[in-house]
Amino acid sequence: MALKGPLSWGSVISVMVAVGYYWWSSHDPAPGNSQGEALKKILQSLLKIEEKNPLDHTPRVAVGYGGCLDVVVDASDVFNFTDRDPVWLPKHHGSIQSWKELEEVFLYFFQHGAAGERFVANSTTWQEVLMAVERIKGRETIGGNAPVMAARFRKEGCQVLLGAELSAKLRANFPADVKISSSGREEDDVHLIIEYPFADTWGKYVAPRANRFIIHSDRQNPKVSALEPFHAALESFTADVFIVSGLQMMDNFPFPEGERVERIIKIREQMRNTSAGTRVHFEMASFTDENLLRDLAQHIIPYADSLGMNEQELPILFAVLAKEDLAFVSDAYPRIANTLDTMRQVFGFLQGTEEVEGRRKLTRLHVHTLAFQAIMVSKGSAWKNTMAATAKASLTANRHVCGSEEVDVGKAKLIMDESFTTSGDETGSKVYLDEEHPIACWDEGDLEICIAPVLVCTEVRQTAGGGDNISAGGLVLQI
Repeated sequence: MALKGPLSWGSVISVMVAVGYYWWSSHDPAPGNSQGEALKKILQSLLKIEEKNPLDHTPRVAVGYGGCLDVVVDASDVFNFTDRDPVWLPKHHGSIQSWKELEEVFLYFFQHGAAGERFVANSTTWQEVLMAVERIKGRETIGGNAPVMAARFRKEGCQVLLGAELSAKLRANFPADVKISSSGREEDDVHLIIEYPFADTWGKYVAPRANRFIIHSDRQNPKVSALEPFHAALESFTADVFIVSGLQMMDNFPFPEGERVERIIKIREQMRNTSAGTRVHFEMASFTDENLLRDLAQHIIPYADSLGMNEQELPILFAVLAKEDLAFVSDAYPRIANTLDTMRQVFGFLQGTEEVEGRRKLTRLHVHTLAFQAIMVSKGSAWKNTMAATAKASLTANRHVCGSEEVDVGKAKLIMDESFTTSGDETGSKVYLDEEHPIACWDEGDLEICIAPVLVCTEVRQTAGGGDNISAGGLVLQI
């Protein structure tokens, strides 16, 4: 693990580093400053950084795997919050066999405000769920990590290759210049996105933050059926970055013995065969199967330069790498110091990967939380513009969740602390939030670290796809 060096604050002019350090180390926030004024200053600063770092070329991004039709519904409608209290108690399930298990596992995540995704293993239960939500006016949208990330990359000005088996109806959602490697499907698998707002209440349970719970009975995406059609297209595309995503679809799917690891190894080979000039990013998601996580730690993660994940997925990844017991929910509002310490530990495990047979050292790690964005990169690596990328990720979080490209501070709040420490141990430095220079960047040995506050949307339009949009937004300016 890199030694923690002296802290400097986010100025791109090197002569200002010492001044920035002094300001952030010694300046307390001005008393009586309203959050409304603070939000305006923070937004202006983030927008200025974004404007000063336009995309000056056209990155080529290949994104795999899979896609689906998302049907977005309100949790209160699905479970009838108004007229009935929960019948069952919160309980974790790796997959869902019955309506009872659906209610139990939903409550398990709902009470923590944690995102979750589960496979409905019982086809009868799945049909019952679909019939139950027919009366609800759900919103249909293209779904799956890969299509959502591809759409964001295209929106930000990239040339995109998408590896997904989609129907003609869903393919029509993309501009003609997005290349889609698909053998074609008549119908798309349906994923049910059950959303709830902050402070939503069901009986005695109150959601500590807005989030979503996803269920599906998808029989195609777990097998990564998009892999083979994607292969030839990927070879001729010459990507700057190859995104591997959607592997959580394998979680608790009833594969015949040995088939899952065979598919994982084929994905590994696709990663291994990627040229050294193409960086590889793996996007984490909600996993519960420990065997699958171990397979990913062995066959996928060591072949990626970059990782992206949320505050729930980071401690799970660390536990797998450290061979510790897994906890499938964690603090919805993690402390920055704790997050950074865990990121350092993950970097410590993966930075030493021996670069043989296609393996890669980890050189970039992005963790997106509700309150803040954290990006950690190896100095001297191909990843550039870390401060700008962190600003872009922060703005993308608000834009996606509020459903508007214009960030309205009247529909936002700041929940990041006014100060934080850079580590939970005695070497940590205290940093105060400067509204006019809200992004903190500093060096620690061979690492560069940036933290940006998020202007948290208070009028939520959508939560599903948030992580995919944020990760893609953060990557764009670093390619």
